[in-house]
Amino acid sequence: MKSEIELRAKFEYIRYAQVWEDADLLIRALSINENDVVLSIASAGDNAFSLLAQNPKKVYTIDLSFAQIACCELRRAMYRELSYEDHLLFGGVVRDHMDRLSVFKRLNLPADIREFWNENLDIIEKGFMTQGKFERYFNLFRKFILPFIHTKRNIQDLISPKSDSERKSFYDNVWNNFRWRMIFRLFFSRFVMGRLGRDKEFFKFVDGSVSDKILTRAKHALSVMDTSDNPYLHFILQGQYKSIFPFSLRRENYNIIRDNLDKIEFRKISIEQFIEEYDGKINAFNLSDIFEYMTQVGMDDLYESMLSKAAPDARFAYWNMLAPRKCSNCLQSKFNVHTDEDLNASLLFDDKAFFYSKFYLDIRH
Repeated sequence: MKSEIELRAKFEYIRYAQVWEDADLLIRALSINENDVVLSIASAGDNAFSLLAQNPKKVYTIDLSFAQIACCELRRAMYRELSYEDHLLFGGVVRDHMDRLSVFKRLNLPADIREFWNENLDIIEKGFMTQGKFERYFNLFRKFILPFIHTKRNIQDLISPKSDSERKSFYDNVWNNFRWRMIFRLFFSRFVMGRLGRDKEFFKFVDGSVSDKILTRAKHALSVMDTSDNPYLHFILQGQYKSIFPFSLRRENYNIIRDNLDKIEFRKISIEQFIEEYDGKINAFNLSDIFEYMTQVGMDDLYESMLSKAAPDARFAYWNMLAPRKCSNCLQSKFNVHTDEDLNASLLFDDKAFFYSKFYLDIRH
């Protein structure tokens, strides 16, 4: 069984070499325990590994794209066989010299995964965690767009520690100039993002200005949230992590993830097919923003099939970036699904991956 988006978009290349969804928020929302079976969208694997660090019973990690599964399997081998420092160097998310091809040759990988990467050694050599389409899009912004808007001093000042009032004043009086608003709207427009960042089909169900919606969320991230403590923002502006890391790349989580690697399984499969074939119960669902690419009818059909495989008190976490999608009232009533709008708003308020307009935590009681 195919997903709607599988019929319209291509999935043969690496879209995301890192996951651009806040793992800390996801962990807080799903409250994983040692008896939980988790279903997670793979993407590049970061959030699946972050959930693995919560010591669940099992994490099934799925994706339509073999390229994304190849990223996940490579990360698994890195956790298993590399030191924390070498993991960061090999992935390219910190800057220093490393003979990545020699390291790659020593990693123990499944044959089909090694074949994929043997055909993409240039990506390995550059540090594959910086080489997804979305990461390269941010690299273009950092190298060629941002210097036309702000000086290096302003960029560094943006992410330096400030009080709430200082941060708001800096944004209003220094950062939010005419060039910022004009060039941001152009670079993060539906047209440019659809060609350089995401697939244009991902915007099929989005109404209104894409860039204006993202700019609103960016203002929140830059003027309200603590910019000195946001790893996603730091990577966009610096092209690397220095002292602030997302959950799956923090030193204190490294060995915990390594110790649980036998509990994670990666599969190239649609979520519709996985749910149809799976004969157990699932306690927690990390659904990324997959509903964004579906009609509301398509979401309802998939959601109902997931609810049929959901354990009592199962938790469903998902984002809306631009297209509004949520569990329909009829499904909430039929399956006793509860959504706490105030909690969801609170979670979104703290979301460091600031591109998203909504976050939902649904609980089946």
